[in-house]
Amino acid sequence: MYEPSRLIQSFFIAGFQYYDGALALSSLKPGETGLALVPEPDNPHDPDAVGVYFDGLRLGYVPADENSIVSLMCRFGHADVFEVRVLQVKADADPWKQVRVGVYVTDAR
Repeated sequence: MYEPSRLIQSFFIAGFQYYDGALALSSLKPGETGLALVPEPDNPHDPDAVGVYFDGLRLGYVPADENSIVSLMCRFGHADVFEVRVLQVKADADPWKQVRVGVYVTDAR
């Protein structure tokens, strides 16, 4: 049976407080799908690093303990199977827990 997409992981955006998260916070709403995953194989801290972007702004990263599958899929040319959605926004929370996103794999059938 066809499913438009399936959630494969969810997480709070790592490093949100260090990048452009504050600039985008007021624009991020639950259900927003305009986010992109950008692998950073040359990242000196983590070769599996995957940045999370919104309207050209780096919001942060997929947490290091959860980035291996997404990084691997992107490395093998399958980045287009992912859809990233904002699941939760809590502007009054600690910065590292302000935005939770979900990574969905889309059904191409």
